[in-house]
Amino acid sequence: QSWSRGMSYCLHSESHLDTGPIYVRENGKLHMVKQGAGGLQNVTPKERPFSLFSRSFSVELCMNREDDRARRQRTDHFIFTYTKEGNLRYSAKSLFSLVLGYISDNVDHIDSLIGFPEQIAEKLFSAAEARQKFTEPVTGLRALQKFTEAYGSLVLCSLCLRNRYLVISEKLEEIKSFRELTCLDLSCCKLGDEHELLEHLTKEALSSVKRLLLKDNSLSDAGLRRMTAPVRVLKKGLENLMVLDLSCNPKITDVGIGYLLSFKKLNCLDISGTGLKDVDAVIKRLQMQIGLVHSKVPLKEFDHSNCKTEGWAEQTVLQWEQAVMEARKPQDKLKSRVTALHFYGKTRRIEEVVKCTLVEPETKASGNLQFYKENIQNCHLPLKKEVAGSHELKNNKKRALPEQERERTSKQKHLCLTVEDWDLLNTY
Repeated sequence: QSWSRGMSYCLHSESHLDTGPIYVRENGKLHMVKQGAGGLQNVTPKERPFSLFSRSFSVELCMNREDDRARRQRTDHFIFTYTKEGNLRYSAKSLFSLVLGYISDNVDHIDSLIGFPEQIAEKLFSAAEARQKFTEPVTGLRALQKFTEAYGSLVLCSLCLRNRYLVISEKLEEIKSFRELTCLDLSCCKLGDEHELLEHLTKEALSSVKRLLLKDNSLSDAGLRRMTAPVRVLKKGLENLMVLDLSCNPKITDVGIGYLLSFKKLNCLDISGTGLKDVDAVIKRLQMQIGLVHSKVPLKEFDHSNCKTEGWAEQTVLQWEQAVMEARKPQDKLKSRVTALHFYGKTRRIEEVVKCTLVEPETKASGNLQFYKENIQNCHLPLKKEVAGSHELKNNKKRALPEQERERTSKQKHLCLTVEDWDLLNTY
């Protein structure tokens, strides 16, 4: 009784405290005292669930909160399909696909791909291209360089940037990373003599270029002099060039054509629409020194139909172009500005992409100046018709050839060994 009175007193005196259930051991058994009941109750204690948090507490499990791509990767491990009955069915991806996706997401962290099998590298490039990893400003360039260093022409063997001067300005470093290109079309880009990409043409990385189209690029004799300096002096640079298009560059004169005589492997040349003063002299000079014959009909090599972007990075170049066009769209939808110009009576400034037509006014004025190299058997056919009549013409021809040869060698010495050429070569 004294124990029950003391316990009830304790309970009533500390009723303001939430002590929870109280257990008392008596005669080897546990008894639970209910607070507020004032008595004992012989109840066997039951295990109650222990809760750390209140009912209003919420928990969110985050595996990786660096970016939203980590959340999307949770479903990338499965392939979701539907059965014939219309039920959703998913199957796990192969380990190769999972590893390929992980590496493509972190392709910019690869140290080197040299010696890696090109069959797997092509799949890795496609996976990274599908994730648009090569369009990112800094990491895209670093990732692209790893592929071009290891695989060269497999990444891109032909590049057509005709009338895409915006892509050149935005992705210049990426374009310069391509190696072992055999065809490069830069027509109608208005690059000028001092452009960084034209200087890059003389580097060793593009010594494999065989087809170079520079139509309508505001080139002059100074630009040709810079492009041909390594070939003329060091026998390096564009030494393998076979097709060259310099049409629609009015600032190129007879002096600039003289720099082209160092391209010994040149088979086709287009100088229509240039600023030549003595066309007949240029035609004879090209025929006598590098064996190029004036064509009376347009050549298929300069119709721009065969120049295409080919290689692993074909879709990458298209993504660059789409990104440039998307960046230009907001400027085309400024309706308020247009209405304001109409209100104040000002003419709207039309900004259209400059299109390069195949027939230019300069070309019509100067005529078709396309040249090709005949076969060795038919190389001197035009000359035989003139010479077949008399022996005097043959002797005059024999005397004229050494004079022209001495003139050619003297001019080559004058072109190759000037101080300006050596200063120019030191800049490469």
